[in-house]
Amino acid sequence: MNPLPTLFVGHGSPMNLIEDNAWSRGFRALGTSLPRPRAILAVSAHWFVDGTFLTAEPRPKTIHDFGGFPPALYELQYPAPGRPELAERVRGLLDAGLRTDWGLDHGAWSVLRWMYPEADIPVVQLSVDRRLAPKEHLRLGRSLAPLRHEGVLILASGNLTHNLRDAFGRMRSGSSDTPDWAARFDRSVAAMLEQRDDAALLRAAETDDGRAAHPSPDHWLPLMYAYGASAEGDALGFSSEGFDLGSISMRNVRFG
Repeated sequence: MNPLPTLFVGHGSPMNLIEDNAWSRGFRALGTSLPRPRAILAVSAHWFVDGTFLTAEPRPKTIHDFGGFPPALYELQYPAPGRPELAERVRGLLDAGLRTDWGLDHGAWSVLRWMYPEADIPVVQLSVDRRLAPKEHLRLGRSLAPLRHEGVLILASGNLTHNLRDAFGRMRSGSSDTPDWAARFDRSVAAMLEQRDDAALLRAAETDDGRAAHPSPDHWLPLMYAYGASAEGDALGFSSEGFDLGSISMRNVRFG
């Protein structure tokens, strides 16, 4: 079996769940551009906990982990089945734990809703261990690479820049200008990925621009899984680029 691509997707605002905009259309186009996977392993910024865990429910719940949005958002469900045997497979690769008290958070299903609207592909979600250094997340990503040959789509979801304080300030002021630090960081990370510069990538969030882009690393670290599972010879593509609310990068990255 030819390996499936591996993805890092900028999911952005929960409003993308119900809005027909450039970002939701980009998610939809991404889904139609891929071979159909047997199952999906989702790595979301929104399951950022002490430990590496996998969802093991046959029917994972749809988690509405956001507040202050229109009622229509809370009425949406994404009833994709789970795949306990995939959770067991990944558990063996990563020495992870199994959990039945989570489900699919909006970092995962807000993208999958557009990519696979029928919700008919099994999904297992993998947590991001906030105690680990970036090099450890990269190591875990590399351990996932065999799944690409088993019909499993590795979908990491975060944002290459994610400073909510800045974004909300721009929203209140009505400014849509992209700050220099966000544009520089987004461009520099794209170049690191093109050059497959592991060392620069692992240091990126520690630079001045990186600290401005990521006051917390939760939306940054999922990239380590998508990049780690990719291969040296994979084609690299950016299916969407741009910024939401001025400073949130919505760049999507495809390896392979």
